[in-house]
Amino acid sequence: MGLEGVRPDDLLPILAIILVVIVIALGDVFNSLLPSRAIPASEEYTYVSASNPEEPKALPSLGDSPSVELSIIVPAFDETARLKPMIESTLEHLRSLSRHRSFEIIIVDDGSKDDTSGLALKLAISHAKANAKDEIRVVRLRTNRGKGGAVKHGCMHSRGERILFVDADGATRFSDLEALWKKMDELEEKEEGGPCIVIGSRAHLVNSEAVVKRSKIRNFLMKGFHTTLRVLGVGYIGDTQCGFKLFNRPAAQQVFPPLHLPTWIFDVELLLLAQFLRIPVLEIPVHWHEVPGSKLNIAGASLSMLRDLILLRINYLLGRWSPRDFQVD
Repeated sequence: MGLEGVRPDDLLPILAIILVVIVIALGDVFNSLLPSRAIPASEEYTYVSASNPEEPKALPSLGDSPSVELSIIVPAFDETARLKPMIESTLEHLRSLSRHRSFEIIIVDDGSKDDTSGLALKLAISHAKANAKDEIRVVRLRTNRGKGGAVKHGCMHSRGERILFVDADGATRFSDLEALWKKMDELEEKEEGGPCIVIGSRAHLVNSEAVVKRSKIRNFLMKGFHTTLRVLGVGYIGDTQCGFKLFNRPAAQQVFPPLHLPTWIFDVELLLLAQFLRIPVLEIPVHWHEVPGSKLNIAGASLSMLRDLILLRINYLLGRWSPRDFQVD
């Protein structure tokens, strides 16, 4: 028996099945390449601060009612060189506001090999104010989860009405928070208090000296990355990777529990989740400068980026991942 008499149209269902099998197989392959998640240790759900430096206390839950106006999440991995100036500039701005805004800073030490958590606690103690509600909390993860894992952990245990995550290098001018805050006020009024996200953007800096001075390979990879994002469906965002994003609590409660990716590309999944859930996202230009000391390996990061973007697309396409998932942080 041969294929005589078989029309091309008859082969389409078979080819479709083969394609689905290949896609599922690729999903399994890329899932296996994703960094394994260590079982969280009980001490990772505790924090120390100026008021309890020796006796860790239990962290709250994102599901609780808010008790401060702003939570600031700072993921930190081996950041003894850059953390101090970033925290000091943050506090300087927050304490300069004419109308005080109650806040907490949660520094999540992502399994650092240096004394990042020790430095963070010293900062918490040295900058503590008597009888003040504001405080710096220090959370230490036993193993390195990745930036996405550290940010998620901090957000899932924050107390703020609004939650900002910001990079530990201080590359974004912290006072630009006020531009994001104002837009959040406007967006919440429009959405009648519903979930809202406002993100900092460096898209306006594409032809600036700060970007032009970067290496040619780094700029080449950046362009390739944005092309891939357009394929994924989040090309409407000019800058997905700026480490300066503000969520109101209803938005955070929807996008952080189902977050799967623990790697540095997690921002893309957050924005995809917002798109799936019809949560409005506004992009606001911020001041930014490159800070020496980045631990990002360009070659390794490029390969992991490609892996994670494919993984993201395949798993949501096949329904393996869903905006209704709940991933333990």
